[in-house]
Order: sequence, then structure tokens, then C-alpha cells
Amino acid sequence: MATPAGTQALAAPGGGDLAQRLTRRYGDRITGHFVVPGQDGSFAPFPDDLPPALTAALRTRGVNQLYAHQARAWQAAREGKHLVVATPTASGKSLCYTLPVVAAALAEGRKALYLFPTKALAQDQVAELLELNRAGELGLRAATFDGDTPGDARQAIRLNGDIVVSNPDMLHQGILPHHTKWAQFFENLRYVVIDEVHTYRGVFGSHVANVIRRLKRVCAFYGVRPQFILCSATIGNAADHGRALIEDEVEAILESGAPRGDKHVLLWNPPVVNPDLGLRASARSQSNRIARLAIKAGLKTLVFCQTRLMVEVLTKYLKEVFDHDPRKPRRIRAYRGGYLPTERREVERAMRAGDIDGIVSTSALELGVDIGSLDVVVLNGYPGSVSATWQRFGRAGRRQQPSLGVLVASSQPMDQYIVRHPEFFAGANPEQARIEPDQPLILMDHIRCAAFELPFVDGDYFGPVEPAPWLEVLAESGVLHHEATRWEWIADSYPAQAVNLRSVADGNFVVVDRTDGRQTIIAEVDYSAAALTLYEGAIHMIQSEPFQVERLDWEGRKAYVRRTHVDYYTDAIDYTKLKVLDEAESATAGAGLARHGEVHVVRRVSGYKKIRFHTHENIGYGPVNLPDQELHTTAAWWQLPQAVLDAAFESRQHALDGFLGAAHALHLVAQLLVMAEAQDLQKAVGSGDGAWFASADGAGRGQWRNAEGQPGSPDDVRGFTPTLYLYDNYPGGVGLSLPLFERRAELHARAVELVRDCGCRGGCPACVGPVLEAQEGEGADSPKRTAQRVLALLGAVDA
Repeated sequence: MATPAGTQALAAPGGGDLAQRLTRRYGDRITGHFVVPGQDGSFAPFPDDLPPALTAALRTRGVNQLYAHQARAWQAAREGKHLVVATPTASGKSLCYTLPVVAAALAEGRKALYLFPTKALAQDQVAELLELNRAGELGLRAATFDGDTPGDARQAIRLNGDIVVSNPDMLHQGILPHHTKWAQFFENLRYVVIDEVHTYRGVFGSHVANVIRRLKRVCAFYGVRPQFILCSATIGNAADHGRALIEDEVEAILESGAPRGDKHVLLWNPPVVNPDLGLRASARSQSNRIARLAIKAGLKTLVFCQTRLMVEVLTKYLKEVFDHDPRKPRRIRAYRGGYLPTERREVERAMRAGDIDGIVSTSALELGVDIGSLDVVVLNGYPGSVSATWQRFGRAGRRQQPSLGVLVASSQPMDQYIVRHPEFFAGANPEQARIEPDQPLILMDHIRCAAFELPFVDGDYFGPVEPAPWLEVLAESGVLHHEATRWEWIADSYPAQAVNLRSVADGNFVVVDRTDGRQTIIAEVDYSAAALTLYEGAIHMIQSEPFQVERLDWEGRKAYVRRTHVDYYTDAIDYTKLKVLDEAESATAGAGLARHGEVHVVRRVSGYKKIRFHTHENIGYGPVNLPDQELHTTAAWWQLPQAVLDAAFESRQHALDGFLGAAHALHLVAQLLVMAEAQDLQKAVGSGDGAWFASADGAGRGQWRNAEGQPGSPDDVRGFTPTLYLYDNYPGGVGLSLPLFERRAELHARAVELVRDCGCRGGCPACVGPVLEAQEGEGADSPKRTAQRVLALLGAVDA
């Protein structure tokens, strides 16, 4: 994936030159420097069977030949194959599907459906299609069809659209249940394009796979079998994931023919500012410094932040340097979810036009929105996965010049491990995407939706699933009626409305500005983020402008704000706790017990801190009184008695550290065992009575927190019985924890094997979690050894 720096010259212009200067000036902070070598382009002429009008349009747009992978995709599409194209960012993946789609529309009047995971991507693609259309006067009719589409335009799109650009949510709730209105479109449907398929994983991906089953079923009703063209960022199993999504064979195109410049990657650890306490400068200050140097050097720069708050803080700092003169055009812009669509579209246009020198964004720009040419990408903290890191770094280097990616480590243990062990990052393979479309609860939801759309007939299949047992359950509940060989929908309900593909609570909050006596909506905030950002007293920032929340109407989903001038921002104080509600099953697990049942998970925002800009000192606190965000779900959990732990460990601190390490190992193995994503299956360590909850502190050691989120030592916990939970992060559970309990012996054996066979000395993210430098020895109290001791005590499981 990468080669060590020094294997080739670094004096090239752009990102390579900046990498050299940073290395000279800040060499003590750079723990790793890699170079991903560039490559010359591999080209192919336009195919002979490409429609002349399309060829002329491409030449007008400055495209005079194809990359090799685009030509290969054209040939495979013409042969009727399903495709998955997984090549790096900015390698021209969109032409891989645009060519066959436009050719089929021009030559045969055939139609295409594009599915993108976000509205921004859909808007971006329609803009590209319209430009190509104008360049060649092709007469194509392309439009977005999503929740923002005006009602009067929807019928015209259904009847006349050649290329309809939408998203899985709209297909699920707005198109398939009303397919009779789309009859003309479906009868002529030739291609289904699904972009960014690496985002369709876990629970969301499992839902989308079932939506595709329903789409194929509706298409068969209209007598068509569309070809699927899938595109993905780099993941470890692009071909297998494509097959799993569409449940058919795919031709995998994994080699890019696009030219690219060298990509320099720096791992940056902030300097130590307090040697006695081991405190380092903040990642925020270092990201700000690197971005300033890059922009002053004339390099287009993008900074990725982990939170919306940090986006606004860094934007403010950069604006103070580059946008202090209000008479000049703005050079620095923020981009994140929560801005109004008009604001985001305006920023996207300015980015494409090259009018912006610095962009600060959340993961919203990780996907393939066209933002023009970039030279430098700075990551303010590790994104959490290798694939996401390379996807973000891939946003730079669109001009085939050397580009630079800098990963600035935060104080989090995972970040610190990455920068201390650059070989771990350089050698790590991108994560694999996994789905489980036959998970019972998800499958039942979509069989119900499919039955509403078209009657099932005895002998039908839903994908590879025989739906008869599910249909019988629906008939017993009174929504289906079985007569002769048909299962007819008889209920008044509209089932798709009740199924949310992304498992996110409904009801976004709108931010209402009352500064000038008028009430103007200036932003929106997801339900899940509202408690963390819109509490009364919060400073809510938009394009680095501060607004203070005066009142939060939780029921009405409105936050009323007023523009203010303060020298601080606010950060919420929140914590999570878990309590067992009902124990359904129990079994012996070595010297302890394994259980499965229902649990109650609570996330509470207890207050907020006021943090001064630049110095980042705490200058005050405030209370927050909001409803808890509660989750009733299912979990599997393991416990060891206090007497066993006291006999096995010298201290309760070591026992707690061992539980956290064992939880990390079991969580990694469990994701593979039930094909789950980390966000769908969560881990936790708590006390047996649910009064205390454990996590790693800033030093990487286990620490208890009580019901109010206050820290305590292991000796504070009365009745010391640490409990290791693996729970479904989904209301009501999604069926992930029960298989873990049923396969507990296999789960335990794999976790033991994972830790035992890991090549690290004292522990690492690949086995027991990130560890600090001081813990990396091979002593009996290393994180690896304490985790192995806990796993050994949980040893044999009864038959």
C-alpha cells in the first residue's frame, strides 16, 4: 500500500514539497512518512460502438480518450454483465456507468435508476449529467427524485425521466410502494447504478440488500431484468460485497488506469507540553498550524474533523488569518451536515470553481462529491478505520501532482497507538464490508413491504429465501389473506412508512434565528445530535458565526437562537449507562456465567463546559435538563464473581483493565461471527447492578463512572462484579446478540486465538485495544496478559 519515505525524491511541487518542508521543520513530531507511488495513466481509445453524439459531447468536455478501467467497464456492460468498480478516489468511476447508461438512452430509449447514499451526491451527479447533455445537445432528461423534489415535478419525472437519480430511502418508501405510477419507467429500465456501495454495510446495508430484492421483484413483474453497475471506494472485499448486495455474479474491476501523482502521508504526534504529566498539545492546534502553512503556500487544503463543533472552531481560527478583511471574497468555508441545502450547494459550487483555499468538513466530504482539485488533506484525529483514512486522503491529488495527507493524532489511545506504530497503519488492509440481509427482523420488515407491493404466489422466492413461513405469520397478524395460491394484502397500513433503513430516530430539529425580530430557519440538526448541540445556553456555530440557544422546544423539534459575540464555545458532558431488565437465558462460562436478555441503555447529557477560544481553558459550566436518550434492546453478557477476580489479580484495577481488553477482543470476533458493523453491535463493561459503567481514561486505564457520570476508582464499587456486554445498538434489538450467546463457545475460542496469535508484545488495536507506550512491555500486568487472564477465567462453556 505504501513505501517508506526516502525511496524517491521529495522535491516535487505541491504536496510533496510541503511534506519535505514539514519534515525538516517538525521532524520530532512526525513518527511516520510514507509515499504511495504515483502511476502513469493507462488509456484506451473511444470504443467504435460508442454513439457519435456521446463521443462528440465527451470531446467538447475535454475528454479525448478513456482510462483502461473505463474501457473495460464499457465492454463488460455491453456484454450484459453486472459490474462492481472499486478504484481510488478521483479515478473517473462515474464514466464507467455514464457511458453505457447514456448510450442505451440515446440508441434504444432505455432508462436508468441511480442510487446514491446522500442527496449531495445525487445533486452533484445530476449537475454532471446536465453539463454532458448540454455539451452534446443529447436531449437527455435527468433529474433527482427525493424528499426535496417538488410535487408538481414528480409526475413529469416519473413519465419522462431518462435517468432518475435517487437514494435507497426514497426507493424504499416513495417509489416501490407506488410502482404502478412508475410503470412506464420500469418497463424500460435497463440499468441500476448504485454508487458508494462501501457505505451499505451493517444494518443499513442489510436493509438496502432487501430493498434491492424488492426492486428486482417489481422489475420482474414488468418483464425486465436490469443490469447493476456498482461503484465503491477501496474496501477489502469489494467483489464479494457487490455479490452480496445484488445476489448475483459481478465482474470486478479493481485496477485503475487513471494517472495519479505521488501521495505523501505523514503521521503527526503533537509535541509534549507537560513532561511530568505526559500531556501533549491538542490535535486541534496542530491541524490549525498545518492548514495555515499549506494555505499560505498556495495549496488547496481540506481539513477533516470528527465533530461538527470542531469544524466550526477550526473554521473560526482559519478565518481569523485568511478572512479578516470583509471586503475580500471568503477563502475559508465550513461544510457539514446541518446546514441548509442552499448553503451546502453554494459551498459545493464555490469549491468546484476553485474559489476556496481552505475547507473544514466532517465526514460529509468523505464521499465522492466533486470538490475540484485539492493538494493537502489534514485529518484532525484518526477516523476510526483504515478504509476511511485512505478514502479521506484520496480527496487530494486530482491534478496528478504530488499530494499530501497528514494524520494528526488526538490524545485518544487509538490515535496514539497509530502514530507510535506507523508500521501497523502502513501494513493494515482496508476493512471489509459485511451485511446480513436474512437477519430475521430485517427480513420480516421487507417481506411485509414486498407483500404490499405485489401479492406473493405459492412457490415464490424472496431473493434466496422461501417466504412461506413469514407469510403465514403475517396472515396470522391480519395483514395478509391466503386464497388459492395467492397471498393478498388486506390491511389499511402502509408498511414502508414504518421501516427506517438507517435506524435513526425520526424528527430532525430546525434552528430558528430570532436575532432581527424575524424567525428564520438557518440550519437543521439530526435527532441524535440535538441533545449534544442544542441545549439551552449552547453556542451553536454556523460558518464559524456563534449563535446562542435561548430556548429548546424538544417536542416541537425547534431550537430558538440569537446571534451573539462571545469568546468561548460550549461542549456537552454526556455519558452512557446500561442496566439489565430481563434475563432470558443463562449458562456457565468457566468460573463465571454467560447470559442473554433485555437491557436498558441510557445516554444522558448532564451539563456543558464553556471553553475559551485559543487558550481552550474551561471558564465555566452549565446544567442541561433534557430527556434521556433511551434504548431498550437485547444483549449477551458475561460475569465473573468477585472472589474469583480477587484471587486471580493483584488489584481490582488490573481486573478491570483485563475486562476492557477482553471486551475489545470479543467485540472484534463477534462482528465477524454475526457479520455486524461496529456501530450496530456495541460493547460495554459495567458493574453487576448497573450502577457503574467502565471505560478507558486518558491514560488508557480502566475507570468507573457512576450514575451521574462522575469518575471513581475500582475500589469505590461495592460488590465488584465487572460485566462484559455485547448489545444490539438498535431499538428492540436486531437479532445480533442471541446468536452470540448461542455460539458462545466458538466466540470465546476465537477471542482466545485472536489475542494469543497477535504479534504484538503488550497489546494493540488488533487484539485487546490501543495501549499506551508505558504498557507495551510483556509483563504479567500488560493489557494483553490481563485480557488473556479474564478470557481464561471465562474459559469452558457448558454444552
